[in-house]
Amino acid sequence: MSSVERDQVTAVRQFNRFYTTVMGFLDQGLLRSRFSLTEARILFELAQRDVTEVGALRDTLGVDAGQLSRTLARFESAGLVERSRSEADGRKLLIAPTAAGREAFADLDARSDQQAEELLTGLPDDDRRRLVADLDSVRRLLSRREADAPRAYVIRGLRPGDLGWVVQRNAVLYAREYGWDQTYEALVARIVADYAEHHDPRRENAWIAELDGRPVGAVFCVRKDDTTAQLRLLLVEPETRGAGLGTRLVDECIAFARSAGYSSMVLWTNDVLAAARRIYQKAGFELVEENRHHSFGHDLVGQIWRLDL
Repeated sequence: MSSVERDQVTAVRQFNRFYTTVMGFLDQGLLRSRFSLTEARILFELAQRDVTEVGALRDTLGVDAGQLSRTLARFESAGLVERSRSEADGRKLLIAPTAAGREAFADLDARSDQQAEELLTGLPDDDRRRLVADLDSVRRLLSRREADAPRAYVIRGLRPGDLGWVVQRNAVLYAREYGWDQTYEALVARIVADYAEHHDPRRENAWIAELDGRPVGAVFCVRKDDTTAQLRLLLVEPETRGAGLGTRLVDECIAFARSAGYSSMVLWTNDVLAAARRIYQKAGFELVEENRHHSFGHDLVGQIWRLDL
C-alpha cells in the first residue's frame, strides 16, 4: 500500500488544475499563439541547436513517436523546419529549424517572458523572492537529475523577518529531531530578542545562509565579556546538511570575532548534537566543561567548548 496520504494527492491535483489554468495550458493556442503546448515544447528544443536527431528529440521530450512525426510534418509544411537524412547513418532522420522557425520560437520566447513578468507584477519583492525559491524547490524535489548538482549558497547579514525565521526554525527542527518542548523555543526567542534590542554592531553580528533566495541556515556571534565572544544558535536545514554549510557559518563567526578584537570564543551545546560537535571540533574548539541538566523536557549533558583566537 502506498505511504502517500490522500490529502497529499489532492493537494498536488489541486495545484495542477490551478497552474494549468493560470498559465493557459488548456487554451487552444499557448501564450495566445498558434501553437499548442506540445508544439511549443518541440519548437523550443529545436531552437536550442542547429540540427537535432529525431530519436534524441523524442527521448528528451518523452513525446509519442507518432505525435512527434505528425507535428514535424506540420512544421515542415509551414516552413518552420527542414528534414534530412544523416550522412553518417542513413537510418537517422535530422531536423533543423529554418529562419522562420527560429523567428516563431523568438516570438514564443518573448511571449513567455511577458507572461512571467505579468504574473510577478504587483507582488512585493519579498513575495517574488519567496515564489521563485518555492518554484525552484518544486523543480529540485521532482527532478532526480538535480540531486547531485552543485548548489550556490550565499552567506549574508540579517534582513527584516530573519530573526522570526530563526526562532521558528529552531523550534520546529529541534522538536522534530530531538523532541524538545516549547521551553527551547522560549530560550531561542529570548536570545534573539536580546540580540535585536541590545547588540553592539561593532562586536556582535549574525548571518543567514541562503540558497536560491530562501534562508537555510544561521549563526550568531555575541559578546560574552570584553575578551570573549560566544557562538550561538548555529542552525542548518536538514536538506542542506553535508554540503559544508555549517562549517562556512562557523568560519564566518570566528573571522568576525577575531576582527572585533576578541581573544577567545566559547559556545554552549549538548552532547546529543553530534553533527554540530564535529563542526566545532573541525574549527579547533576544545571541550572544557560538561554538566548534566534537565531542560527542554529531557535529561541532557550540556557542554562548553572554547577556541583561542
